[in-house]
Amino acid sequence: MRRTTQLRQLLSQGRLLVSPFTYDAFTAKIAEAVGFPIVYMSGFGTSMSRGYPDVGLLTMSEMVENARRIALTVSVPVIADADTGYGNPLNAARTVREYEQAGVAGVHLEDQVFPKKCGFFEGKQVIPMEEHIAKLRAAMDARTDPDFLIIARTDALAVNGWDDTLRRCRAYHKSGADMVFIDGIKTREDLELYARELRDIPRLYNGDLASTQEVERLGFKVMIHRGSMLAVYKAVRGVMEELKQKGVVDKARYATREEVAGLLGLDKVYEMEKRYTAVG
Repeated sequence: MRRTTQLRQLLSQGRLLVSPFTYDAFTAKIAEAVGFPIVYMSGFGTSMSRGYPDVGLLTMSEMVENARRIALTVSVPVIADADTGYGNPLNAARTVREYEQAGVAGVHLEDQVFPKKCGFFEGKQVIPMEEHIAKLRAAMDARTDPDFLIIARTDALAVNGWDDTLRRCRAYHKSGADMVFIDGIKTREDLELYARELRDIPRLYNGDLASTQEVERLGFKVMIHRGSMLAVYKAVRGVMEELKQKGVVDKARYATREEVAGLLGLDKVYEMEKRYTAVG
């Protein structure tokens, strides 16, 4: 079964689909091994892994290549951050074709001015609603697989407030987007308003203001969670500081080589070596 179709079937079951942020093949494999039904490729995380803040410095080809590596590594559907589509509607159409060919099951496209900024950073600007509708239509027309998911993200909340944000979401969904995504939700009250005002539209939530059980109760279809990505910084820095300060690291803080190699499929490599070893 194509992973686009697999994603559609998962969404049709009516349960919340949750994914921690992942940013490379390794973190994606961990998410799959833990049992998450989908994998989300974070633009923040992808930028982070290349040493940049999430302010639109990565190119479309860099993002697609990372998505390709992740999709090749896991067997569950991958939803990827596609930023603004990297230009005008023609660019957005090419972006969708590239992500689709990379094996991704869906993307979200946002209505920020390019170069964009992380949805929780200051200084965001948004393009006119009609311009983003044109991008979304071009993106949808570019699909060769009708099951490929197009999620319309808006960053208008911090810029223009709730009235414009809700107007955009309704218009984006009416134009044919499969799901909407308001980024920059910072309070529990805003999360509940988001759920209440758009209760008849499929929605994605990005945040950690409520448990997955509560987010499911609010009727969201997809939830992405930043905790894993930010925990990496704290954990790795803590180990490095301990080594620097004490000259030794408590081994309880890290996994064994065997655990990591097992996740990466070392046993399968050994099996293949035996199977294909030439017999004299």
